[in-house]
Amino acid sequence: MAVGDHPGGIDTGTWERFRSGKLPSVRKLDLHGQTAQRAFHALVAFLRTAHADRVRCVEVVTGRGSGEAGGVIRREFPMWLNLPEIRPLVLAAAHPHAANPGAVRLLLRRVR
Repeated sequence: MAVGDHPGGIDTGTWERFRSGKLPSVRKLDLHGQTAQRAFHALVAFLRTAHADRVRCVEVVTGRGSGEAGGVIRREFPMWLNLPEIRPLVLAAAHPHAANPGAVRLLLRRVR
């Protein structure tokens, strides 16, 4: 899964509502300022709790970072989304605004 790519398994209308911000995020997790290891564990716990509570859309703030490619968390985040701990929980990912690469909205899978 890549941030901003329309994934399979989601209809175009839902994708557009999610991507454009018309589907509001219910919870927010701020990771900037944390070490990568702490941020990863906080993300897993946050997503498991949100998924168990049947939350559909969340926002994760990674921060922009000071380097040209962004901070460590921002660089690692797309890879984390594809790990076995997280991949089954997340359906789609997109930046809430093109000018804000330091935050990512996540559309969680429905609990079946």
